[in-house]
Amino acid sequence: MTSKKLNFSRTISTLLFGLVLLSGGARAGGPVGEHVNDLKAHLDDYTTEVEWLISEADGIVARYESDGAEASNPAQLMENWEAVDFHAAIETNYIPLYASIWQGLFAVRSAIEAEQPIAEIRAEQASLETTLWQSLGAVKMASKVQASSPMVAESEDTELTPVATLDVVKERLDRVVAKYAEQLSDESIEIVQDTYLSLFEGVEGALIEQDADLVESLEIDFNVTLPKAIQDGASVDDVRTVVADMHGKLDTAKTLLEDAEEGRSSVF
Repeated sequence: MTSKKLNFSRTISTLLFGLVLLSGGARAGGPVGEHVNDLKAHLDDYTTEVEWLISEADGIVARYESDGAEASNPAQLMENWEAVDFHAAIETNYIPLYASIWQGLFAVRSAIEAEQPIAEIRAEQASLETTLWQSLGAVKMASKVQASSPMVAESEDTELTPVATLDVVKERLDRVVAKYAEQLSDESIEIVQDTYLSLFEGVEGALIEQDADLVESLEIDFNVTLPKAIQDGASVDDVRTVVADMHGKLDTAKTLLEDAEEGRSSVF
């Protein structure tokens, strides 16, 4: 390990471009399906699925209003989400919205199970619907990028620059929020640990030269603050806040590395 001082925005189009290039893999729940490699051909299917999800959610809330929580079967919200191809389409192309969908599903389900007033449940339902439509828009944008950009096979031997590595770290942290929103706490922590060990540690040396305190702060985030929030069962919003703070620090780190590289280039 590198010796160090002792003591943890791109535009949406750019983000989608980077994630589209990675969309041919598999997610933790299994293969994502070939449809994610040809998003444009499946947009009508995704639209139909989003409409169906919204309709089913409305039916569940309506049954709650008329017959009560048990009759509404709110657990069906998650089963419906897992059943559609759109689930994989948004997961492989825009993790932040994917996490928001899970958060919205659980918000509606939890409100029903807690027998909250119907007005509050309808508000959660409306928020979920908005997120689903936003997600469909993100997949449509990703389909345009995918159609105009050939898929690039990544080589295991490809070495990322330190700045590019930090971009990947940020994407991995978004995935942590997504998995936590799915109530997969153990997997979330595994992603945090792997991201720190396999990615962030590799750029620590270069960063320490620029700002040792920033490196220390991120180390605490990776090894204490974020894992503890997950283990303590913090809300998804609270975990997302920790990750957002880490994103800000990583953006600062990127700027420091870019400036240092520019300075070295100017010398030569």
